[in-house]
Amino acid sequence: MHYLVRTGFGAALCGLVLGAVPASFAHAQTRLDARYVVTLAGIKLGEGTWTVDLSEDRFKTEAKGSTSGLARFFSAGHGTTSSRGAIKNGQFVPANYSIYVKWGKKFEDLRMRIADGAVKELKVEPPMVEHPNRIRVTEAHRRNVLDPMTGSLLRVPGKGDLMAPEVCKQHTPIFDGRMRYDLTLAYKRIEQVQTDGYSGPALVCAIYFAPLAGYVPDRAAVKYLIDQRDMETWLIPIAGTRVMVPFRVVIPTPLGQGILQATQLSVSPLQNRASLGPQ
Repeated sequence: MHYLVRTGFGAALCGLVLGAVPASFAHAQTRLDARYVVTLAGIKLGEGTWTVDLSEDRFKTEAKGSTSGLARFFSAGHGTTSSRGAIKNGQFVPANYSIYVKWGKKFEDLRMRIADGAVKELKVEPPMVEHPNRIRVTEAHRRNVLDPMTGSLLRVPGKGDLMAPEVCKQHTPIFDGRMRYDLTLAYKRIEQVQTDGYSGPALVCAIYFAPLAGYVPDRAAVKYLIDQRDMETWLIPIAGTRVMVPFRVVIPTPLGQGILQATQLSVSPLQNRASLGPQ
C-alpha cells in the first residue's frame, strides 16, 4: 500500500488543495489550509493537513499526514512532504522537493533540488537497495522532469472549454527521487462534484502509469500499476484561471478502491511573502 500511495496519491495532493483557490485570490498572495482523508474499500486509513502559500511568481506547499482508524492496528505511520519553486509563464516550476515518511520501524527521507527541469542534487535515506534487475536511472532520466506534487497541476492553453475531452490528453514526466515514470491521462466522463471550495463539473480522466527507470520489472506492485486501467483523477479548474487540478483520485487495489479526497478547504490572504523562502 505504501508503494501505491507514493506513486499515485502523492502526485495528487498538491493539486487537490490548490483547486479551492477562488477567482479573487487567483493572482494574489494567498494561503490555503486544507484537510484530506484517504480511504481503502470505504475504510478510513489516513488523514492529514495541507498548506499552500501562493504569490504571483512563487509557490510553496507542505502536507502532513498520519495513519488512522484500522490502519493503526497494522502499522502506525506519519509523514511530511513539501515542494517550492517559481511560477513562470503560467507554469509551476519546482526548485525543491522533499518527503519524509515513517511507518513502523521503517522510514524514507528524500530531498531533491531541481533547476530548469533537471535534478541537480539528490539525497535519499535509506539508499535504494541494489538489485541486479533494477533498471538504472541515468542522467537523461533526471532531465525535463517534474516532482510528483508539481506534476499534478495542469495548465490548459487557449480559451476553449476546460471540460472538453481533449483537455485530458496529457503526458507528464515524473521523477520522485527513486523512480522515473510517466503519467498519461485520457478522457472518461464528466461528474458533478461539491466541496466547501468548489461546486460544479469535474473532468474525469483515466490515469495510465508507465515506469521508465529505477524499478524492478518483475515486482508485483509495478506490474499491477502498469496493467491497471481503472485509475482516475477528477479535474476541476481553479476559478478565474486556466489551471486544472485533481479534486479526487481513485486507485483500485487488490483490497478495494483507494481514494484520496478533500474534506475541508479554507483560503486566506498570505500575510508574509517571506514564508515562501528562496526559490
